[in-house]
Amino acid sequence: MRRHASRSFAAAGTAVLIVLALELPAPAQISKLTNLDLCNGKDRSSPDPQIRGCTALIKSDKNPQVLAVAFNNRGNALAAAGEYELAIRDYSESIKLNPSYAKPLNNRGVAYQKKGDFDLAMKDFEAAINVEPNYPSAIANRGEVFLKQGDYPRALKDFDAALKLAPDLGVVWNERCWVRAVTGELQGALTDCNEAIRLEPNLAAGFDSRGLTHMKLGHWDLAIADYNAALRLDHDLPSALYGRGLARLKTGSQAAGRADIAAAKRGDQKIAEQFARYGLQ
Repeated sequence: MRRHASRSFAAAGTAVLIVLALELPAPAQISKLTNLDLCNGKDRSSPDPQIRGCTALIKSDKNPQVLAVAFNNRGNALAAAGEYELAIRDYSESIKLNPSYAKPLNNRGVAYQKKGDFDLAMKDFEAAINVEPNYPSAIANRGEVFLKQGDYPRALKDFDAALKLAPDLGVVWNERCWVRAVTGELQGALTDCNEAIRLEPNLAAGFDSRGLTHMKLGHWDLAIADYNAALRLDHDLPSALYGRGLARLKTGSQAAGRADIAAAKRGDQKIAEQFARYGLQ
């Protein structure tokens, strides 16, 4: 599977904690407001400030709704730090406190997805959609699971639905481009990739997907240009290295093409098999 698949797309944003009244002495009010800001993600320097702020709120607050958001937000920070098991524990606490809160269901699904537990991820995305039917991130995430399972029709259906609800999700435009490229809907793929790159010009995945589309169209020079752009953003992306290598071989650059292919295989031993499934070898 592509290394960039689902990277960053579907990460739900931090929920905002709102406290209507603080019946505390002034110093305690200042301390709580500081923790609120931190738990809301005011300091983005690392996940640690958000974890500290949410932990302080969890220890000091008794309001179930506030606690549900605090556990969700701390889960987001833990997931950003790669602590998926701890994040799952916090999302589960948030869900217990407020079963009708869709964000921790979606976010727990993302954490399961990161761990490769796709069945559990799918259950959480379905639950989030049941709670909030027009939740674009959960719909797109479910589509990503379908994509990983090779169920392209259902993946496309979910990506279509997510983009109707949130047309600014650049990473979803990219995922739909990729599916269309793989399934041979090449003009639609180009349109989707162009939109993905317009919305997310610093995301290697969009150029990588458009490179694949140009490869399938036989546009070798355009494919090389897109793979060069992808590799400027992600220097050792195996799919971009392998695709550029194939395109270079097609244009007669044998040594450079073989070098790219060898580098791609060092990063992903199955990359040749993946491209063969796309009809490129």
